[in-house]
Amino acid sequence: ARIVLFAPDEAEAKAAAKAAFARMAELDAVLSDYRHDSETNRLCAGPAGRWTPVSADLFRVLERSGEITLQTQGAFDCTVGPLSRLWRAARRQGDLPPENELNDARLRSGWELVDLDPDARTVRLGVDGMQLDFGGIGKGYAADEAVRVLAEHGVDRCLVDFGGDVVAGDPPPGESVWEIQIETGYGEGRRPVVRVANAGVATSGDTEQFVELAGVRFSHILDPATGLGLTTRTAATVVAPDGATADALASALDNLERGSAE
Repeated sequence: ARIVLFAPDEAEAKAAAKAAFARMAELDAVLSDYRHDSETNRLCAGPAGRWTPVSADLFRVLERSGEITLQTQGAFDCTVGPLSRLWRAARRQGDLPPENELNDARLRSGWELVDLDPDARTVRLGVDGMQLDFGGIGKGYAADEAVRVLAEHGVDRCLVDFGGDVVAGDPPPGESVWEIQIETGYGEGRRPVVRVANAGVATSGDTEQFVELAGVRFSHILDPATGLGLTTRTAATVVAPDGATADALASALDNLERGSAE
């Protein structure tokens, strides 16, 4: 992650940046599906059908994920973890996943398998072996939180770039916006600039990460409908009021573009 900020002095800048990085590390321990000890993975390892208390962060991200899943008719879906893990293994091994394993993973995926109780702040997962994957919303949410922490430390003029998911606060001194160049990867001269303040910007695409299996070019971006990588080359940039929304919608647009191309 990278933070650009403007503060009255070096001491304030360092203190604010340290707190923001600490907040992002805290969220990694909550939302990561790569860390076996993350709160997300502990939730998924528990028995199905049981209401489980979760942190405010995990509940907020689940709640927002569900809203965007419904809005995008499943083009964004944080429950595709079983399919994500199968696809990662397929890319490493250089072979397509067996159909029976894909079918099994599909049965353990789907937002309809998640129940949320906002009053008790508890979550119930419907079947054993579910796996949540916040790869399409977690970085945006973490960048939002980093900007919020910076503001708490008196730093409103800031920009957080977390792996290409950007959240901008107030603009630099003497400027009305931040200028962010978008790396589409689709040739020289196609690098648009967006001008924003107090907004999230996210780009999702397959221009750099892809694999060829059985003579077909597959993206690293998972298609929830098939459980395989996208085969249509796409890139989408979203500007939204916050980073979590921009992150999730950029991921969803890649899949919606796949749908329109078929």
